[in-house]
Amino acid sequence: MISCTEFIPAYSQLFKVLERLGGKDAVEAFWRYLAAKFLNNLRDLVAANGIRGCWLYWSHTLKEEAADFTMELDEEAGTFSITMHKCPSKGRLLEWRHIQPYHDYCRHCDVLYREVLEPLGYAYEIDLSQCDMARCSLVVRRREPSPGN
Repeated sequence: MISCTEFIPAYSQLFKVLERLGGKDAVEAFWRYLAAKFLNNLRDLVAANGIRGCWLYWSHTLKEEAADFTMELDEEAGTFSITMHKCPSKGRLLEWRHIQPYHDYCRHCDVLYREVLEPLGYAYEIDLSQCDMARCSLVVRRREPSPGN
């Protein structure tokens, strides 16, 4: 069986082709499609378990990817965070000399997870400023209901 990491260069190349054919909008539309069709496991875990669903989802996926990360969960405050010390996806792309990574590769994590979490009532913040070193961080916060709701 092929591991998820074997698909990394294919994704990067696909993003380039989509942008060449349809611009940045085509890439983002693809990411939104993936979020809608293939992230039901995250959606279901958060719907059933609240903010803990984020912990359950990423505990599994980041372990599967052999990522170097720190996660924090504060259910009382309604916050969840990941500090990615070494992203295996971007790390591999940066190591390979025969592939130039898609210039906005890391932003797929922003679009994919925001598309799932914000409709469920969570604020999603991501810091991609250190992607050139295969590092990032994200914070998910439960949004407080608006007055009158």
